[in-house]
Amino acid sequence: MKPALFLLLAGLAGAAGAADFTLSSPTVKPHGTLGAPQVFNGFGCTGGNVSPALAWQNPPAGTRSFALTTYDPDAPTGSGWWHWVVYNIPATVSALPEDAGRVDGSRLPAGAQQGRTDYGVAGFGGACPPVGDKPHRYQFTLHALKTDRLEVPANASAALIGFMISGQRLGSVTLQATYGR
Repeated sequence: MKPALFLLLAGLAGAAGAADFTLSSPTVKPHGTLGAPQVFNGFGCTGGNVSPALAWQNPPAGTRSFALTTYDPDAPTGSGWWHWVVYNIPATVSALPEDAGRVDGSRLPAGAQQGRTDYGVAGFGGACPPVGDKPHRYQFTLHALKTDRLEVPANASAALIGFMISGQRLGSVTLQATYGR
């Protein structure tokens, strides 16, 4: 087989496998509205500040770990808002329970770590858009990685962790919901 044809077929096989990669939640419906449990408790918002349960299946071949990011591209900051960053999730894990985003990390799988969010701490920080703003989009993105571990400083920003994720990504899938007030 010619090298160019082999690479094309290999690329198509990878794309087909990536299409099967899914992320779901019993509490966050695709393109639905986040509920009070996923709303921040502070900054003028009153909510549970509880991360939703998430489950995934059919990651790309070669996945050695996962990372999860939750991002609001509509935040009026010029750079969006990072609500949650979890990395070094073992490849054997296929779900995170509700409230896995506790600041103390006690409900995360063994080995998983949380990065600092734009609220200034590690752990899940719920939705809290400005009053009167259009509903913001909250993107829960699961990244399948080709490395067992991301080596980042303990106080790394979400942007630095995102940069490291980008260099190791095999595929990703996003579950998006909205919230406004």
